[in-house]
Amino acid sequence: MRDLFDVKQYGAKGDGTSVDTIAIQRAIDDCYAAGGGYVVLTGGTFVSGTIFLKSNVYLQVNASATLLANPDIRDYPDGTHYNRYVNEKDMDKCFIYAEDATNIGVIGDGEINGNAESFPNEGSIYRPMMMRFLRCSHIHVRGLKLYNSTAWTTAFLDSENIWCDSLDIRNDRRYNGDGLDYDGCRNVFISNCKILGTDDNLCLQASSKAYPMKNVHISNCHFTSICAGIRIGLKSIGDISNVTIHNCTFENVWREGIKIECTEGGSIADIIAQGLVMRNVTRPIFIVLNNRLDRIGSSIGLEAMPEIGSLERIMLSDIIATDDEEMFHTHYRFTDDVMGCPSFNGIRVDACESYPIRDLTLRNISYTTAGGVKKEDIPLEYPQVWDMRFDHPDEVSENYYPTWSRTTFMDIRNVERLTLDSMRFHALREDTRESYQIENCQTLKEDILAY
Repeated sequence: MRDLFDVKQYGAKGDGTSVDTIAIQRAIDDCYAAGGGYVVLTGGTFVSGTIFLKSNVYLQVNASATLLANPDIRDYPDGTHYNRYVNEKDMDKCFIYAEDATNIGVIGDGEINGNAESFPNEGSIYRPMMMRFLRCSHIHVRGLKLYNSTAWTTAFLDSENIWCDSLDIRNDRRYNGDGLDYDGCRNVFISNCKILGTDDNLCLQASSKAYPMKNVHISNCHFTSICAGIRIGLKSIGDISNVTIHNCTFENVWREGIKIECTEGGSIADIIAQGLVMRNVTRPIFIVLNNRLDRIGSSIGLEAMPEIGSLERIMLSDIIATDDEEMFHTHYRFTDDVMGCPSFNGIRVDACESYPIRDLTLRNISYTTAGGVKKEDIPLEYPQVWDMRFDHPDEVSENYYPTWSRTTFMDIRNVERLTLDSMRFHALREDTRESYQIENCQTLKEDILAY
C-alpha cells in the first residue's frame, strides 16, 4: 500500500487554469481502495469542483499549494446538501464533502480558497459551502488557510470526535460568512484558530433530539466578526451541554462576543467560559431563554412553536471587555444591514418570567463601554420575553429585539440563583441611563462597581 498519492501523478496540472477535479478525485478513490493514506497537493494552484472524501483518506494541501474552487458551477454535483434551516435553502453545493466516513482529514500548511468573487451573492443556490461533513467520525482539519468561502466555511453535522486546530479562516466577502459550525456533534476540540467572517465565527447547535451537541473544548482562539464571535444555540431542539471556552480573544465583533440562545424547546446546560479578552465587542455577553416569534432561522424539524426549554448552570468568569473610540460609531454588515450602535451596547440576560434561567454566575468581569447615550433618546417601554405559544403584545423581547439597551452596562431579568461577583464597569462618555438593572432575580451574591 502506498501512503502518499501525489495528484500530479494522476494528471493534475496545478497551473491555476486547468481543472483538476477528475485527477484529485481519482487519487482519493485509489487511496481509499488501497486502504487509506494521504492525497497530496504540492507546488501549484489546483482548480477543482466538488471533492468527495472517503474513509481513511487525508487530503493534504502543502504550503506550496492552493486548492481553488472552480468558478464553473457545473463542476459541483447535487447530493451534497443537508439543509436544516427553514430560511436558508441556498447553500446546496459543496466544495469538499464527506458522508458516513471515518478517520478522515483535510490538513497541511497550504490554502483552500473558495473563490467567493466568482459566485453570486445572497439568494442563489450557486454558492458552494467550503466543507461539509455528515455523520462522520474522527475528523481532523488542521493547519490550513481557509479563505473566501462563498457561504459557510465548514459544517460538521451529526458527527463525533472532531479536531480543528491551527486554522486561519477568512470569510469576509459574502453573506453567511460563518467560520466553524457544529450541529449535533460530540467530542469536539477546537484550538489555536483565527477566524474573520461576516456571520457567526463559531457556532454550536442541536437541530434534533437524536443528536445532542456535547463535550466541546474551545481554547486559544481569536475572533473577529460582523455578527457573533461564539454562538451557542438558536437551533436548540436537542440538548447542548458540556462546553468549555478558555483563553480566547475577541476584536471588532459588531454583535455579541459570547451568545447563548435556547430558543427551540431543548436544554442548554453546563457551559464555562473563562479567561477572555474582548476589544470593541458590542455585546460582550448575551443570554436569552425563549421560544422565537417565528420560524425564520429555526430548524426544519419544528412543526409547531415549542414549550420554552431550559438554560442552566452557566459560568462566565475572568473577562475583560474594553471599548475604544471605534464603538461610538454605528456598524453595518456591508452597506445597510445595521449590526450595532452605542445604544445597543451592553451585557444582556433575559428570559420569560415563567421559565427563568437557573444558576448563572458572572465573576471577575471588567467592562469599559463607550457610553454617551442619553436616556431620553431610547424608548420608554422595554418589552418582556413572552411565551410565543399564546397571545402576546405586538412587540416582545427576543433574539434581535429590542435594538437598544435600557442600561449602560448590564441588564439581567428572570434568573434563579444569580451570582455577580467582582463586576467592574466604566463608561468612556457620560451616559444618563441606569448603570445596570437586575429584575426578578434571586441573587445569591452581588458585588458591582460602576463609575
